[in-house]
Amino acid sequence: MHDEDNRPDPDALLAMVQREEENKRRGQLRIFLGMAPGVGKTYAMLEAARLKMTEGVEPLVGIVETHGRQDTEALLYGMSILPRQRIDYRGHALEEFDLNTALAKRPSLILVDELAHTNAPGCRHPKRWQDVEELLEHGLDVWTTLNVQHLESLNDIVAQITGVRVRETVPDAVLAKAQSVILVDLPPEDLRQRLTEGKVYLPKQAEWAGENFFRVGNLNALRELALRQTANRVGTEVLVYRRGHAIETTWPTAERILVCVGPSPYSATLVRTAKRLADGLHADWHALFIQKSPEGTSTDQAMANLRLAQELGAQTHVLTGADVAKLVVGFARQHNVTRIVIGKPLTRNLLDVLRGSPVDQLVRESGEIDVHVIKGQDPRLPAARRPPPALAKGRWKDLPAALGIVAASTAACFAMYPYFELANLIMVYLVGVLAASIWLSRRASAAASVLSVLAFDFCFVPPRFSFSVTDVAYLVTFAVMFLVALVLSSMASRVKAQADSAVQLERQASELSDFSRNLATTRGAANLLLVAHEHITRIFGCTTFALLPNTEGKLEDAFVSEANETLTDKDVGVAQWVFDNGKPAGLTTQTLAESDALYLPLPGTEAILGVMGLRPDSPDAADSLELPDRRRLLEAVVHQTALALDVDRLEERAKKTLVEAEREKLRAALLSTVTHDFKTPLSAIAGSAESLLALGEATTPEVRRSLEENIAQEASRLERLVDNLLRIAALESGSVVPDIKLIPIEDVVGSALARLDATLAGHAVHLDIPDDLPPIPMDEVLMEQVLINLLENAAKHTPLGTEILVSAAIRGHKAVIEVRDAGPGLPPGDPEKLFERFQRGDRSSTSGYGLGLAICRAVVKAHGGSITADRNRPAGAAFTVILPLYANE
Repeated sequence: MHDEDNRPDPDALLAMVQREEENKRRGQLRIFLGMAPGVGKTYAMLEAARLKMTEGVEPLVGIVETHGRQDTEALLYGMSILPRQRIDYRGHALEEFDLNTALAKRPSLILVDELAHTNAPGCRHPKRWQDVEELLEHGLDVWTTLNVQHLESLNDIVAQITGVRVRETVPDAVLAKAQSVILVDLPPEDLRQRLTEGKVYLPKQAEWAGENFFRVGNLNALRELALRQTANRVGTEVLVYRRGHAIETTWPTAERILVCVGPSPYSATLVRTAKRLADGLHADWHALFIQKSPEGTSTDQAMANLRLAQELGAQTHVLTGADVAKLVVGFARQHNVTRIVIGKPLTRNLLDVLRGSPVDQLVRESGEIDVHVIKGQDPRLPAARRPPPALAKGRWKDLPAALGIVAASTAACFAMYPYFELANLIMVYLVGVLAASIWLSRRASAAASVLSVLAFDFCFVPPRFSFSVTDVAYLVTFAVMFLVALVLSSMASRVKAQADSAVQLERQASELSDFSRNLATTRGAANLLLVAHEHITRIFGCTTFALLPNTEGKLEDAFVSEANETLTDKDVGVAQWVFDNGKPAGLTTQTLAESDALYLPLPGTEAILGVMGLRPDSPDAADSLELPDRRRLLEAVVHQTALALDVDRLEERAKKTLVEAEREKLRAALLSTVTHDFKTPLSAIAGSAESLLALGEATTPEVRRSLEENIAQEASRLERLVDNLLRIAALESGSVVPDIKLIPIEDVVGSALARLDATLAGHAVHLDIPDDLPPIPMDEVLMEQVLINLLENAAKHTPLGTEILVSAAIRGHKAVIEVRDAGPGLPPGDPEKLFERFQRGDRSSTSGYGLGLAICRAVVKAHGGSITADRNRPAGAAFTVILPLYANE
């Protein structure tokens, strides 16, 4: 039992195998990590590369910054160095890493210094770490360098320690994917000595850096961060090893973190805090943004915070609703979240005082879930000075409408005042507040509540037209009226938001259902892409276009549309990159983001099938593409399109496979039949020849001539068989194209009768061809062969002295040619089988091979027509050939 309990977990082993397979496909990444510039990361990387050279590996120096250090430059001696890419930017020539040339050279190992570097405008990727990611995706091994302060999750901590905010950052996921991380360590005193000697910066820069960033306390703190990062990585590797080898029999409780983000710049601090908390707990984590209403436009800052969370490894989500606490707790319970990270409110308004802030409600409703309330820090401003939060643009845009509703309610109350009590007038104002809650924003409806109380007091409470109150009881009336108005406003706004959210979800579900149904009933790649074009344009407000690869692997327009006409070479280049790499690019991405369109790959089961492009028709449509829920909806639609294309492609492949199987089956049957039919004449020829050789000079002239005639006849039979087989194979393969011209049918019939004069000598042939029959489009030679086969077939299977009728007529837009006989008629069974190869109507006859009618059908089919067999009345058989008079018939 003990051994069984310690066996490796199958899921863990499977996960390890999958990771190993992924690592085999991707290149290997090694990061030389240091606490600060000048610790010797580049030197250590080059030293390790020179050791690799002794093992027979030829590393390529993609880009290395020596900063004028002679000892570092000396290590480059003898290495292959990639020329840098020159980019002109605002009159300056900038040198950057040449990604395209590196991919073309495909070295076994490439050195790329300064992983956190920001590329110059015009490069494919804005960041160098993205260049490295593409190299790894193409299977190239990469060595690179990185300082600990450039890790995204440590950005706030580094700024707090050093007083300097680092602008160039690298997502922690890049470090996590590295196969090896080598810590390049140096005591702070030695690093400061190198700084003084000018081995880190120039003298003026070194003096300033020594008094600021390179203080001993700062370096010690950065050194600790670097050591902790390395230790955490080692701990993760040990944990994976222990799980895979079942060293421990129990599993730790899974932690999940949820961070609530919003449009505030403080949310970036919450995201980084959640990232550090998740790393410390080895937990998955989510980032959630609550949108107050479906119509609300999310700010760029909120989308930036969500993108930051996604870059740091979080799963991002967007929900719509007014009750923030309820939505957050519901989401947390649905995703089994154990800890919630939320920002501490800096101000409190009246509603927060009355019913509590969202944070208070979240703490009350969270139950068993831990809540971490964090004070955010605006990265743009010092902590000591904070401006008061500005009013959101358009916050009071509905105020004039609220004033109008209150004015209308007051006018109605003036008309009712002489006839009704004041309590009835209060009801009128409450109806107005309810209308404002349904039609206007929550703040406008709250303003309508306040204005209604004031208008009621001023206009109708004695003394009228004054805010003074003689009866204290009216103060209670005002308070109750105000509270009731606020409650109605809040409830109506919440119901409206929920209804709008439900309508939006129902609309999306309906669109997806219609889209799936239309795809299921559509066949053909072009038609499937047109269906996707219509639905994506309607759902996302974007002009859609699609590109599919040609036989050379280059993308070309899948269908003609206005969008395709505006595609530039640059757009096609972006789409080609997406097709080659299988990753999104363009608008709202960090790859080739200058494009005005979003390009998404269409992934198939075996390869990328094509590229779908979306060009937003409005700024709102472009903003909606950044929302995580809309992006997931778009990805679902694109994947459904790709799945439909893949199914269509597989169906076409299955049809071709079926056709090939039928061809193989037919070849086998043909070989079997031909072998038998070839054997008979060959045996006769061989027997006659052997007889001639055996008899020699002793044979009589009559016997010799008989044997020679037998050889000649059987050879002629064999020649006709081979000729017919070659002819039908050429017709069915399409290698013979009919030379169709307008030919009088009388000429073709006359020529066929002349060639069969001896064969038809014992039959009376009658013609029924009108004199005014127009010429028929046909290949004269091929149709003559059809008539010869039909007439010869009739003569062969009918008694001598019977009649054969040949007729021709025009019926509609078709030419009808018939050959009728008065013989025994068709054999029992399906007449269509007569047109198959090696089918003989009279099995007792051995003079034919069953290929004549098969040739007739092949010729007529090549003309775009048809041929049928039927029983003639009162006796015999009738063969009817129908030919189109026009090419489109």
